[in-house]
Amino acid sequence: MTTIPQDDLFDLVQAPIDVAALHRRVRGAEDGAIVIFDGFVRNGSHGRATKYLDYEAYEPMALGKIREIGAQLHQKFAIHRVAIVHRLGRLEIGETSILIAVSAAHRAAAFDACRYAIETLKKTVPIWKKEYFEDGAVWADGELPPAPPAAKPAS
Repeated sequence: MTTIPQDDLFDLVQAPIDVAALHRRVRGAEDGAIVIFDGFVRNGSHGRATKYLDYEAYEPMALGKIREIGAQLHQKFAIHRVAIVHRLGRLEIGETSILIAVSAAHRAAAFDACRYAIETLKKTVPIWKKEYFEDGAVWADGELPPAPPAAKPAS
């Protein structure tokens, strides 16, 4: 089993994510690259204006799964340090919901590891997103939003 470096960080938080602080945390003298995935709330989904998002998680399991992903990154890729932080609760447009930072001696490993981390996280970690609109809310990747009302024929 791969040992996860002490400098790695895996967390679920309620407060805004400090992207610059996580960048500094994973950067080392032996690194030649850091790849950062900064997932943030956009202002629309399914053709409707998004008001805000709300993230929920089964926290003990979610954090355990995130740590497993970190261990997998060290097994599969030539990387040095990793930070994976996901925000929970209500997020407004433009706020970071997930930050993944990976450092490595070479950019290819950092890019590959970062992509693997977000793709694996989305498939395996029990974190759910609810999208709020003017006309209601839906859980993302679950139920589809209702179809927009049909236009009335011209009289």
